[in-house]
Amino acid sequence: MRRLCGPYAAATVHVYALPMRHRFRGITIREGLLIEGPAGWGDFCPFDGYDSDAARPWWLAAVEAAETGWPAPIRSAVPVNCTVPAVGPEHAAAIVAAPHGCRTAKVKVAEPGQSIDDDVVRVEAVRDALGPTGRIRVDANGGWDVDTAVPAIRRLEAAAHGLEYVEQPCASVEELAAVRRRVGVPIAADESIRRADDPYRVAALDAADIAVLKVAPLGGVATCLVIADRIGLPVVVSSALESSVGLAAGVALAAALPELPFACGLGTAVMFSRDVTAAPLAPVDGMLAVRRVAPDAAALGAVGADTATTRRWADRAGAARTAETQPRAERSRP
Repeated sequence: MRRLCGPYAAATVHVYALPMRHRFRGITIREGLLIEGPAGWGDFCPFDGYDSDAARPWWLAAVEAAETGWPAPIRSAVPVNCTVPAVGPEHAAAIVAAPHGCRTAKVKVAEPGQSIDDDVVRVEAVRDALGPTGRIRVDANGGWDVDTAVPAIRRLEAAAHGLEYVEQPCASVEELAAVRRRVGVPIAADESIRRADDPYRVAALDAADIAVLKVAPLGGVATCLVIADRIGLPVVVSSALESSVGLAAGVALAAALPELPFACGLGTAVMFSRDVTAAPLAPVDGMLAVRRVAPDAAALGAVGADTATTRRWADRAGAARTAETQPRAERSRP
């Protein structure tokens, strides 16, 4: 445990290191920092490699959760997808068949070091495990160029017997627009919104059919609600691989949206073998209950970070707190 400067000088923060069941985004341990305020707990967990400016929205989202809280929900539970990393087909099928009840699967593709053939057999295994009525979406995390994306999407659509959408097939907004003109599968934008100077550019350039919103990278639930209102696209709420404390913010956003046409990418607590609470936000019958999550002492004791990691995260939080970043919702709109 370590104390922060500024508004949280009197508060003890908790730094966690959550072991993952399988490698995801190149990591096997997910780290972050929890803060407590009058409204509850917040989770600050920008990925390694994010500088203080990029980490600033994550800090604002954590402070919002701890200090301000979130809007009243208009639904008591939200549907979620299961997430299938870039694993082999047998492992992929086992993830889909796990007792979470999800009828939508998000499959990672375009993994460095793997081929489209690897992606195809993974998607085929997911379709077999999910059955003919389940929905499949794939996420390339910007890993293709346009000429690679177009035939890859067509092969994956055939393997899935229909895709709900393809998330971030290419890195740039211009590339997304080009792919969208050449394929019949809907395109979802993630990084082109949360890591962009202008989150509304995907709509202005007709580059996407769906907007993926993640609370922490965008600066909080309130900011995401403004973006959802302004962007003019259907919204999917997804996680940034937070602990269950952080996931509760995504659930709060999904619960407050006027419309929720798609399953949310918020079922990621099951990707950890331990969490900061004994009652993690795990899906039941494909749904997540809308609730706040507080860490408990026993769970924190099992996932507490070492002294060096704790010091590093306290320093990151201090740098993010003092960084200057304009809220995404206030930037130019189409």
